[in-house]
Amino acid sequence: MDLDKAKGVIYGLAIGDALGAPTEFLPLPKIKAEYGEKGIQDLPDPALYTDDTQMSIAIAEALIRAGDQDIESIMEAVKEEFIKWYHSPDNNRAPGNTCLKGIENLKRGMHWSESGIARSKGCGSAMRAAPVGYFYQHDPGKLREVAHATGICTHGHPTADAACIGASYLVKLALDGTSTGEMTKDLLNFTRGISDEWDNAVLKVEECLNWDDEEKALHYLGEGWVGEEAVALALYCFLHYPDSYEKTIIRGANTNGDSDSIACIAGAISGAYLGEDAIPEPWVKQIEKSAYLDDLAHRLSSFWRTK
Repeated sequence: MDLDKAKGVIYGLAIGDALGAPTEFLPLPKIKAEYGEKGIQDLPDPALYTDDTQMSIAIAEALIRAGDQDIESIMEAVKEEFIKWYHSPDNNRAPGNTCLKGIENLKRGMHWSESGIARSKGCGSAMRAAPVGYFYQHDPGKLREVAHATGICTHGHPTADAACIGASYLVKLALDGTSTGEMTKDLLNFTRGISDEWDNAVLKVEECLNWDDEEKALHYLGEGWVGEEAVALALYCFLHYPDSYEKTIIRGANTNGDSDSIACIAGAISGAYLGEDAIPEPWVKQIEKSAYLDDLAHRLSSFWRTK
């Protein structure tokens, strides 16, 4: 598989995450007060990513270990990687309570199909879904199965399930070079019947995409704390700036609410669509653990070639 696109996805999500991290929890007026009228424009120093990237890495490592096996083997690898992250000293970046509770349930021996918090539709499953979309680009059925399983092990709500599957599939569509005009339709066809809330959130992107006032559109789509809003906002950012990774994640980072997750998801989609070359080289060098991310992308891209 394409190494340039693998790096686009991995660096894309991590850099988006790091750019949005300082503005998470801040409404737009406070972001502007802190960073100027245009908002945050550059990576912080140091450029540290959050639990969004850490959990994405955990899923990527699990897929490299077991991604061509049955779902139980894959989920055993995911469980082990999640528990490793749970105990990591680096797990100190405001991880979501639902993710932590789901992993605690896995640690206690609950099956992944029952460990998730049934009422939770937070964005914690969608934010980490990009590696699934890359890994199973050419197998939509397996993509759906693995995205569903990796999502519901922490977030059991049907809308979170749809958002996780949808975030994975958007990466696949971007890798395929799907026309931006067709993405929303293809996405809704793939996720049909899972959640009306999800469907409505995606349809709202189409409604506001061409509004002149971007901030009004962002407000219309929500704040991103729940899965359907986070993915819808990320999709809006990408579709609004499909030819610019930089503009996509800057827009995602300058949003009300869960800016790091929005920019993380948007960065993965844009990176999948445009490849690593579209990401500013200084950002690639500056992002935390850049050499490790490069190695991870190499291993993801080479997996199927070595089978």
